[in-house]
Amino acid sequence: MTALLEVRGVSVRFGGVLAVDDVSFEAEQGELLGLIGPNGAGKTTMMRAITGVVRPQSGAIRLGGRDMAGLPTHKRVRLGLGLSQQLVSPFATMTVAQNVALAAGYGKTRAPLAALVQMRRAPELARARELLDLVGVAGIADQLPGNLPLGDLKRVEVARALALDPKLLLLDEPLAGLNHIEAAALADTITALNKGGLSVVLIEHNLGEVLRICSRLVVVDNGRKLSEGEPRKVMNEPHVRAAYLGEEVEDAAA
Repeated sequence: MTALLEVRGVSVRFGGVLAVDDVSFEAEQGELLGLIGPNGAGKTTMMRAITGVVRPQSGAIRLGGRDMAGLPTHKRVRLGLGLSQQLVSPFATMTVAQNVALAAGYGKTRAPLAALVQMRRAPELARARELLDLVGVAGIADQLPGNLPLGDLKRVEVARALALDPKLLLLDEPLAGLNHIEAAALADTITALNKGGLSVVLIEHNLGEVLRICSRLVVVDNGRKLSEGEPRKVMNEPHVRAAYLGEEVEDAAA
């Protein structure tokens, strides 16, 4: 496999707090990679550094070999980066299909003057319905988001991210707040997207689903990388068990 995302020696500091400390890892083309760790481990900060929301004090981040240093988020999106947020916030006065169509029209907004003369929305709405079908919620396309349960909204958020035609999809806790059945079903959808050729980096606290669907894990704690590799092997390492379960390393190794 070929590295699609490269993170090299990235550190992020907020005042006196070192939130990410010299972290390096790769996401391969076609991979479903889990980025996990306890609360406060630095996962979301790492995700924000990748998307350009925060600027690392050191290190490099490359997508498809392109150094993204200094690029704002919208330019990273146009290079092939998609993000599904943990907290879903669709436009309440627009239908689900219109929300996804708005994202699908990102190409038209690249040039503001051209966007003014392109009034047809039919192609974007058709694409939105295709994506909603792909993530399993075609039946809610014409509903308003405010009337929908969280499980459906999570899928709409994934559809909005897919509308950007990403090379790499970053998922920030997509299973958070879902019950067991909903979480398993959405995890299956993520797996299907990956098997369809989409590269995915998944931040998630639901370890059962992470172990079930991810091909490889990167584990961070207190801003540093603890381990990476095959999921069940990594989760059996004493220092990883200590970070998650509060075990003493000596006891975990016994």
